[in-house]
Amino acid sequence: MNSAINSAHLVFLLNGAFWTLVLSLMAFVGGGLGGFVIALGRTSPFKVLRMLAGTYVQIVQGTPLLVILFLTFFGLPTLGLSISPMLAAGLSLTIYVSAYLGEIWRGALQSVPRAQWEAAECLALSRTQRLFKVILPQAVRIATPPTIGFSVQIIKNTSLASVVGFVELTRAGQLINNSIFEPFAIYMIVALLYFCLCFPVSVLSQRLERGGGASRLRTLKAVSA
Repeated sequence: MNSAINSAHLVFLLNGAFWTLVLSLMAFVGGGLGGFVIALGRTSPFKVLRMLAGTYVQIVQGTPLLVILFLTFFGLPTLGLSISPMLAAGLSLTIYVSAYLGEIWRGALQSVPRAQWEAAECLALSRTQRLFKVILPQAVRIATPPTIGFSVQIIKNTSLASVVGFVELTRAGQLINNSIFEPFAIYMIVALLYFCLCFPVSVLSQRLERGGGASRLRTLKAVSA
């Protein structure tokens, strides 16, 4: 059976995949900056900062991303703030990602042995120096695999941006299907493109996780010896 899908449709889908990557990068960079602040707040010696960061995480993680998108795109204009679909999607994903990355990085910071803090303190380093010169370099190695693994979720969650009219990969597929009515073929191509975007990231995450496990094993052997 002949298909109505042509090269123009494929180019349109590839363009949607490109904007999916752009939106994912926006969310990862913005969410990463926010997540770093959240992680520092969650591990702060000040109770107020820990409570504020913890409340933010609980609210965001307890709210569906779709609702955050609606609040941003439809809610902000009621307050007099005009916002484009791309900006609304980027802001919503940044809010969402910051809460999850903040928790991932909090766990990484807290997994660094307490003895490392105490050893740095014995060197008369300030808390900031202890954090950035001793703790963070170790926490980064721990946090890298789950962070990259979570980036797969970011890529897939960009599909929700279609509800506010942003033309990423899923929305591009919807628009093409509305014109030629071949949902199976179109969404098979969309699924394949998502796979091509996500699979390399998943493989990288698994390799880093195995590498991190091997590194920790070598460290334990060295200590035991």
